[in-house]
Amino acid sequence: MKCMTNLRAMEYSKWRPGTLLRVSGEDAATFLQGQFTNELRGLAAGSGVYGLWLNQKGKVLGDSFILPGMVEGEFLVASYFCLAAGIVRRLEDYVIADDVVLEDITADWMGISIFGVGAQAWLAENARLGRIFPGRRTTEASGEWIFPAEGESAVLRQLAGAAEIGADELARRRIEAGIPAMPVDIGPGDLPGEGGLEAVAISYTKGCYLGQEVMARLKSMGQVRRRLMRVCGPGQVPVVPAALWQGAKQVGELRSVVGGPDGFTGLALLSFVSWQSGVAMGREANGQAEIEVVPAEPTRS
Repeated sequence: MKCMTNLRAMEYSKWRPGTLLRVSGEDAATFLQGQFTNELRGLAAGSGVYGLWLNQKGKVLGDSFILPGMVEGEFLVASYFCLAAGIVRRLEDYVIADDVVLEDITADWMGISIFGVGAQAWLAENARLGRIFPGRRTTEASGEWIFPAEGESAVLRQLAGAAEIGADELARRRIEAGIPAMPVDIGPGDLPGEGGLEAVAISYTKGCYLGQEVMARLKSMGQVRRRLMRVCGPGQVPVVPAALWQGAKQVGELRSVVGGPDGFTGLALLSFVSWQSGVAMGREANGQAEIEVVPAEPTRS
């Protein structure tokens, strides 16, 4: 009865992963440790580590959760939005003499995001297939459950009583929390710090990985020159990406957006060099300035 009471206070959203890879082989653990931006040692069942895949210049090629696989020595690499082909290509470029096998199982699996107090505890007690891990959709308590798609009906029966939320509402919550979606908000031309990802996605103590030297230099330098910030504006939802202007000067780019009853809210990458705080922005040079930065801290990590 306790679980049912908790479930009625929860919400869930179905999703299909952009990437789900099975990584195995004798060298899988050391290979991933040397490529991923976050620490993988000590990874335990029911957990997951969030991090990034960078290039040599420290730019963001993708993000993932890495989870323990279904058998000893195996790992699952999951991403909400980044497509499998790009992550596979990034990893295959550095599999040289390593005993590593990459298997794309994206099409065969699906996910459920569960929100609310007790979500992770409910998952730990009730998820009997697939894998669970802490979510990164909003700032509220949440958990993720990924499993073979053939098990969807059984999983949804377990969730009877919880309210389902759609993709637009999920996007709104993510944007309002200031959480970037890769590669839409932060991508191959951007640095992790520009998306506020330093604290959650980067380890400065784990040792070498691709892009690590750039991350160390940026940490010692401090402030980045651009930052992802939440903005809002009236009217219809703009087509993104969209340049943002203050007068005749482009000061940033609107990257992701979702509509609402009073207009739209989105995430924009703004230049600290040219953007003037407190001055509204427009979607055209010297155009009407109606887009404002929401008074809040830069993108939360």
